Amino acid sequence: MTVCSVGVRNAGPPLNRPANAWAKRCLTADLAKYCQFVYGPVMGTMNISLPDALRSFVDQQVASRGYGTSSEYVRELIRRDQDRQRLRGLLLDGADSAPASTADGARFDRLRERVRRQTTA
Repeated sequence: MTVCSVGVRNAGPPLNRPANAWAKRCLTADLAKYCQFVYGPVMGTMNISLPDALRSFVDQQVASRGYGTSSEYVRELIRRDQDRQRLRGLLLDGADSAPASTADGARFDRLRERVRRQTTA
């Protein structure tokens, strides 16, 4: 049994192929797995057309906020929008659900008392 460059185990070269071809294939496969592990899944590309004013704004954001490329900036905007949509969904789910119990002053007094007992114990 052979261990390739990044630890993926292979049984050895196939009988009908020379060992150097097997080693090259093994190394290529291991490198691809390693790169995917380090850098994440392979990304597709998307071209976006922007008016000059928006392009200038994006360029300013990239330069002033420490992004390496405009793609990094756009990915961050998309991630934030995903987070916002998830939060909105959770808030709407919460608004649609029935209240579990009333959160009045007496409830908070009981919570404070419980915390005091836990910290003194």
